Amino acid sequence: MKKNPLLVSLILLIFFVISFLTNIIGPLVPDIIKSFDLSLKMASFLPFSFFVAYGLMSVPSGFLIENYGEKKIMLMAFLISSIGAFLFSNTGTYLFYLISLFLIGTGMAMLQVAINPLLRTIGGEKEFAFNSVLGQMFFGLASFISPLVYSYIIKNVSDQAESNNLIINLLKNLNIPGMEWISLYWIFAIISFIMVIVISQVKLPIVEKKEDEKVGALQTHLTLLKKPIVLLYFIAIFCYVGTEVGVANWISQFLETYHNINPQTQGAKTVSNFWGMMTLGTLLGLVLLKFIDSRKVLIINSIISILALIIALFGTSQQALIAFPVIGFFIATMWSIIISLALNSLSDSHGSFSGILVTGIIGGAFIPFIVGAIGDVFGLRTGLLFLIITLLFILSIGFWAKPLINNKTFSN
Repeated sequence: MKKNPLLVSLILLIFFVISFLTNIIGPLVPDIIKSFDLSLKMASFLPFSFFVAYGLMSVPSGFLIENYGEKKIMLMAFLISSIGAFLFSNTGTYLFYLISLFLIGTGMAMLQVAINPLLRTIGGEKEFAFNSVLGQMFFGLASFISPLVYSYIIKNVSDQAESNNLIINLLKNLNIPGMEWISLYWIFAIISFIMVIVISQVKLPIVEKKEDEKVGALQTHLTLLKKPIVLLYFIAIFCYVGTEVGVANWISQFLETYHNINPQTQGAKTVSNFWGMMTLGTLLGLVLLKFIDSRKVLIINSIISILALIIALFGTSQQALIAFPVIGFFIATMWSIIISLALNSLSDSHGSFSGILVTGIIGGAFIPFIVGAIGDVFGLRTGLLFLIITLLFILSIGFWAKPLINNKTFSN
């Protein structure tokens, strides 16, 4: 198919929207806890609901796409997301928030599976690597912006004076008193519904999947799961996503609890900096991987991330404000390195293996929950120390990984 810059722009917009909806929970945690009077463990059920859906729907989404095509699944994904956000916006209850996050997570998982093969088709194979990195940059940009949008909305919706901004005035009328943060979910519902309208009007090409993008039969998945190397890399993705979400979701609450930092301003800004530094770290990682073996990069970044986490947890408030974003910078390349090492460790069944690996995103549900459960008993600082275990496992990959093909550097 001839390259289509307009459709590429649409896919990049979808990357942005996915991230905007996915990574907002962290800055909201302190407000959520106060609004619903939750323990840390009960608060951690919220990312649990989102990432359980994300993990469970990854492989089924592949089957749905092969049967119904990318466009129908993308429309369904945004419609499910819009319904989920709309349900919570209208009720403002803890139960409906859990349901809402499960529905939004389901939609985002369906989109993630659909857009990468689509991006290869509409952008051209030769430009796929560049466009993929560009997609990750848009993903990171949205993660950086969303906490700042949250701060802006909280400040203005809480203000009793009439605003010149029509959107802010509308959100004030829809707002539940004392729960201004819920206004974000009205925005999510509207954005998702607009995406349904936009995609419905666009003609998308039929994607001819490469062998490593095809979803294999159930028996293929079961056979793969019997291989120790497959399970080890599944655990690696589980640990990575759990670490990323575990840090991002608890930053604001930690800063408020131990350093009395306002979560709606400086707390949200620190979460924004975390995602911003992840974006910069991704770009630096692309350069490093041209000079250094990916396993060595993984070892170095894991060690620095562990040290930064210890400083964030036990240092001064100023050190914590710097150390948390530093963690984001050094974990940025871990996802891509683990995925590439994993796929380069098997000679076949890459489509099915990819589905198993992406299911490891479910770590974003369980690890923050473990942090919250430990935090309720021993304090959040102790709970966050659990992330050292997940980072140590990621560190170990640099020693036991034996890929069939190493990443190409200037020296080989």
